[in-house]
Amino acid sequence: MPVTKRLHPGPSVPARGNAFSRWLGGLVFNGLGWRFEGSVPNLAKAVVIVAPHTSNWDFVIGVAAMFAIGIRVVFLGKHTLFRPPLGALMRWLGGLPVDRRTATGVVDEAIEMFAARESVILALSPEGTRRRVARWKSGFYYVALGANVPIVPVAFDYSRRVIHFGDPLRPSGDIEADLERLAEFFAHASGFKMS
Repeated sequence: MPVTKRLHPGPSVPARGNAFSRWLGGLVFNGLGWRFEGSVPNLAKAVVIVAPHTSNWDFVIGVAAMFAIGIRVVFLGKHTLFRPPLGALMRWLGGLPVDRRTATGVVDEAIEMFAARESVILALSPEGTRRRVARWKSGFYYVALGANVPIVPVAFDYSRRVIHFGDPLRPSGDIEADLERLAEFFAHASGFKMS
């Protein structure tokens, strides 16, 4: 079993937990056979895009990684996940419910959240679903652009069991060019496949 590389976020990154929670998160992360590549950028605010999003296992691995690193993350989730009995746990983990049937204003609300907080790392799936999509949803991009924060690409590569942190990308306003650069980073990452 590979020993997971310990990532030590810089002082600007919103922190979560303590030595015990980092140990426990690392134990689960390592026990599942995963490891890290790259490093967590020392940013107080960022939109983190995680892809490919292909399985509910992404959430389990992502939570283990979050605790192993000791980073506080906010994420958006389908509103039905926030009903009892899971609702309190989802909120404690950093979740914010979104009703996809009336998801208007989510970008503006996220931008306001960045303006109101000293530090926030917002993690989103650019696909917006676990199904294969031909084109990513653009909400994450407009949140980053409107909040004037970088986008940090994070690939979940099931073929190598690696979570790979990429370099931050500051949105230029040329969405097509920026999305192309981001897509290149994820080109070799393989999603979950049933064996």
